[in-house]
Amino acid sequence: MAVHPRSAAARVVSRLVNMRRGEPPLAAMSALFFFTVLCGYFFLRPVREAMGVARGMDELRWLFAINCFVSLGAVLAFGGVVARTNRRRFIPVAYLFVIVCLIGFAALLIQDVRSGGGLIGTDAQTALSRGVGYSFYIWLTVINLFTTSVFWAFMVDIFDVDQGKRMFAFVGIGGTLGAIVGSWATNLISYLTESAYLPAGLMLIGAAFFAAAIVVMLSLERMAVRSEASRLEAVGSGGAGDGAGEGSADEDASGAIGGTFWDGARAVATSPYLLGVGVWVVFMAVSNTLIYFTQANIILSDSDTFSQLLGNFAQFDTVAQVATLITQIFITTHVIRKLGVGWTLAILPLVTIAGFAVLAVWPVYGVMMIFQAVHRATRYAISRPSRETLFSVVTPSEKYKAKPVVDVFLYRGGDLAGAGIDGLFALLGLALVWVAVSTGPLAAMWIALSIGMGRAQARRVGNP
Repeated sequence: MAVHPRSAAARVVSRLVNMRRGEPPLAAMSALFFFTVLCGYFFLRPVREAMGVARGMDELRWLFAINCFVSLGAVLAFGGVVARTNRRRFIPVAYLFVIVCLIGFAALLIQDVRSGGGLIGTDAQTALSRGVGYSFYIWLTVINLFTTSVFWAFMVDIFDVDQGKRMFAFVGIGGTLGAIVGSWATNLISYLTESAYLPAGLMLIGAAFFAAAIVVMLSLERMAVRSEASRLEAVGSGGAGDGAGEGSADEDASGAIGGTFWDGARAVATSPYLLGVGVWVVFMAVSNTLIYFTQANIILSDSDTFSQLLGNFAQFDTVAQVATLITQIFITTHVIRKLGVGWTLAILPLVTIAGFAVLAVWPVYGVMMIFQAVHRATRYAISRPSRETLFSVVTPSEKYKAKPVVDVFLYRGGDLAGAGIDGLFALLGLALVWVAVSTGPLAAMWIALSIGMGRAQARRVGNP
């Protein structure tokens, strides 16, 4: 019997990307969803970074402290929304909220410039531009973790543990391509103009991509409910599902998750498994913050104008995302399969301590760019897919309510701890070598926790 050429080609593609029947369309649409989310965010990220450091490092540390407390309120409010709405409603509403806020920020900046004002950190700075700059920094820092947390929660709702190990790397590639496009375009635009309207324009472009994300998400859900390769197909048809409580008492007849806004914080506090994930995220956030402040210091000293500041941050993002893409294509899936979740998670602390050791010897722009690129590539291409599979073995309520507590509040708590450590080092006048030394004990505990979390997840899926 003749084999249809399109069917043969589909089978070849499925083998190459380690997918099975019915999975490639879902994976492709998921990757497109992540592309739109991260492309929109990476038009905004350099704007946030430039506004955060425009008035110096001391004020940046205060912004980190404020972020932690704002995150707590945001997590509780988000938990309340999740408890009363279903998945199809609250994800688009969340992204629509992002769009509305971006339009508001852009409108305020445009009005300020038209009234003769200038951007934060410039000679023409006004009280309005400073307020918008700091508000935007805090807002985007909190919102970003929600947008990505909600995305990955939706992914582990669609795919089971085995699918996650095989397919999350491919989905991550879609996001990385979006990040590359967004950061590269932002870098290019920033070097083409010194206009005071630049941040507002980038905000509006980001809003357009989040609007596209809503359209893609709704299409993906419809596709997943009809696909036998998705966990949602069983839930949509009234089946029991194959995940941790899918279609169970965690969701009512309307599709709402149910419960109260305190459920997420209570789950993290009472579950050793979720608490372990939270502590792992705190370790990661501390290391990220130490790298972030080191990078910000170097970029700030190398930039003369706001556009240059914005462009340099975008350039760092582009290099880091290209490194992430290469890692995702050639390494990620094979590493997770061969090493397992625990040992894969342990790679990031090893990269952290090695990078700080090299940077302590050569604290220059080029070395910082390479270290930041390798660290971020490891974080997003290797650690992130592994960390997200940890949530494949929890209930829908924990995914959508406890997960934001981990991904937002505990993450920002780690940021605050890292900012405090950096501020202490700056106050004492300690060099980078002390940062490298301090990461040693942190990395050792982080590695041990990584291996422990991998074993805990294996026990939950019955694969000790």
